Parts: sequence; structure tokens; C-alpha cells
Amino acid sequence: MDYSALTDQQVVELARAGREPAYRELVHRYQRPVFSLIYRLVRDREKAEDLAQDTFIKVLNAIDRYDPTFKFSSWIFKIAHNTALDQLRRKEPETLSLEGSPHARTDAEAEASTITPESGTENPEQYTASKELGGVIERAIERLRPEYRTAILLCHVEGRPYEEIAEIMAVPLGTVKTYIHRARNELKRELAHLRA
Repeated sequence: MDYSALTDQQVVELARAGREPAYRELVHRYQRPVFSLIYRLVRDREKAEDLAQDTFIKVLNAIDRYDPTFKFSSWIFKIAHNTALDQLRRKEPETLSLEGSPHARTDAEAEASTITPESGTENPEQYTASKELGGVIERAIERLRPEYRTAILLCHVEGRPYEEIAEIMAVPLGTVKTYIHRARNELKRELAHLRA
């Protein structure tokens, strides 16, 4: 069976029926975005890997309780978000720059967790400038409060609609709008020097 051709809901139903390849397909689909979200919150590669693994264990253990009337992506991101927040509550990690991380990252991990403004036709100088700008934006996002950071990442990096972000973060829609509005204002202040 070609699991990659199935919808999330169909794969979840097969996973609930005990089909191991279906669960592996869910991990394949969500491993990178789950790691990316968690890494951006905890800013530690090894910790993010552990927490992503914890997230998938929680998903496996709770798959029978998943309500298919909700998007699977919302459900798994909510579990990932809560897992990362639990870690942050235990110990607020140091803010680390991507370049200054004490753990070397693979190219795939770097790509999964780096913001790079895109342009269709960039020469090498423009590409380098875009990478540098991406690093500046990353560091500004790192300094946001965790709830602002989560909302802005889910909205602008993962492309999730406000309603889904509210579901993932378990807060009212108005709160999500407030978080994103405040995060954008803080980022504008942080990045104001770029417009000068």
C-alpha cells in the first residue's frame, strides 16, 4: 500500500488499527516540522531531538484518543508545543544564536530550523545577504516570550491559520491575534535598524 498517497486522516485510521507502516508514515510527514517547532522554542538541538521523540511517543500512546473532527496537524503540533513548554517551564534555556550553538547541526537540521528570506533569482551576494538577514530575524524571534514566539512561528513559518494556532496553543482566537500583533511590534522594534 502506498501510504504517501493517503490523507492524514486515512493514515491515522490505519495507525489506530495497528498498522506499523502507517505510524511510520506519520512520523515521516511530521518529523521535520515537529523538530523545527520544538527547536525554535527550546534552542537546543539535542534537547529538541529528545522532545521531538517524546512527542511521537505521546502521539503513539494517545492515537486512539485523537478526535478526527480536528486536523491531525493541529493535534500533533499541540502535543509538540505542550512538550516544549513543559521543558521551558522546568528550566528556561539560555538564548543561543544559531551560529553559537554548542552542538554542531547537520545540514538537514539547519535547513529545518533556519529562516531565509527567499527571492526567485539571487546572485551569490544577494544569497549571502539573505542568509545574514535570516540569522538576524532568527535571533530577534529567539528573544520573544515563548507564547509570542510560538504564535509567530506557527503563523509565519508553518503557515497555520489563526484558528488552528488557537487550537494548538489552547487559547482563544483573540489571544492568538494579540500574541501575533505584539510579537510583530516587538520584531519591528528589534529590526528597525535594518530599515535605516
